[in-house]
Amino acid sequence: MIERTEYLEAIKSWREEQVIKVVTGIRRCGKSTLLRQYSNFLISTGVSPEQIVFINFEELEYEDLLDYHKLYAYIKERLVPDRYTYIFLDEIQKVDSFEKVVDSLYVKEKTDIYITGSNAYMLSGELATMLSGRYVEISILPFSFAEYASLHSGDPDKVFAEYLHTGGFPYIVQMDSTKEKAEIYLEGIYNTIIVKDIEERQKRRESDPNKRKVNDLSLLKNISKFLSGSVGSPVSVKSISDYITSSGRRVSANTVNDYVDALVEAFIFYPVERYDIVGKQTLKRDQKLYIVDLGIRNHLLPRRNYDLGFSLENIVYLELLRRGFKVNIGKVGTTEVDFIAEKDSRLQYYQVTASLTDEKTFEREITPLKNIKDNYAKTILTLDRFTFGDYEGIEVVNAVDWLLENR
Repeated sequence: MIERTEYLEAIKSWREEQVIKVVTGIRRCGKSTLLRQYSNFLISTGVSPEQIVFINFEELEYEDLLDYHKLYAYIKERLVPDRYTYIFLDEIQKVDSFEKVVDSLYVKEKTDIYITGSNAYMLSGELATMLSGRYVEISILPFSFAEYASLHSGDPDKVFAEYLHTGGFPYIVQMDSTKEKAEIYLEGIYNTIIVKDIEERQKRRESDPNKRKVNDLSLLKNISKFLSGSVGSPVSVKSISDYITSSGRRVSANTVNDYVDALVEAFIFYPVERYDIVGKQTLKRDQKLYIVDLGIRNHLLPRRNYDLGFSLENIVYLELLRRGFKVNIGKVGTTEVDFIAEKDSRLQYYQVTASLTDEKTFEREITPLKNIKDNYAKTILTLDRFTFGDYEGIEVVNAVDWLLENR
């Protein structure tokens, strides 16, 4: 197992703090493995195995515990007096009314609770209300390029070309994969997310009469395919509706909005809002959506020759999230900056392009950064290795090197 160092350190920093640690992320991105690694760490520090309760609700032996009364009784019997009990509940969204269990355990002395889920909707309902201010979310993504490269020898540029195609789901990265095996595995992940995770989301919404059902899998997959092909481009509910209508089917804007929400809550897509740098306000129209992993995108668009620059942009966006930044798209007058990255009240600006060797492309990418008048760092990330340097305070950096650098 590759140690997910950054995520592991994040969990360690919350050890025995009186908050519930909620680990979220798309299926098969490594949440269960991360909890196992943390459990092993605890044992290495002197914690006894009896102090650890670890339940993975995808394992058949725990099927009886899907009843929240039985789950609570099972865990309560295993609490260790006068010592911390570390409770790991993996894929907790499978348990109806799990919020009641988590809340009851939380108020007991010396309990340290860690839960995982594959759908963000579990944090938007009763759990968020019941545990307001009492949980911290740790979001997990598939392998970064640096993690991927640590398992593959050879020229970094060639390894990056492989990463562009296969993506970073941990099992694909580590298995003896062929293109056909990888394709089958990605199809399985995608179909499981579309069917099981969104079905579980639907069950949790049924008690709310104001919520529309997301139960048309064909429509859901069509919207998912459209968004995959639109990575890096502004999208709106209207543009999606027009696409669906062009295929011979009419669909309302409200329905489209609900289906996009379902895909976002399942961590397949990440929405990014635009921000007016001069006016200092968020723009609600025409956000962009990036996909969680390019392997999934390649599965959805297997014969499409899409723009390399947009694929690179997608990877950079996810890397900025991994590095702890809040990310927006920047608007400067009539021009656009790919990313405004904010952390610790400081900003960094990024442009992303496959190559800067063409003079027109160079001017197009550098002009928006020149138009920003503050003194925060401004960087252009590119795959070419001919345009490195500092241009009036704007640094041009190779994207592969940037993805591999220590941070």
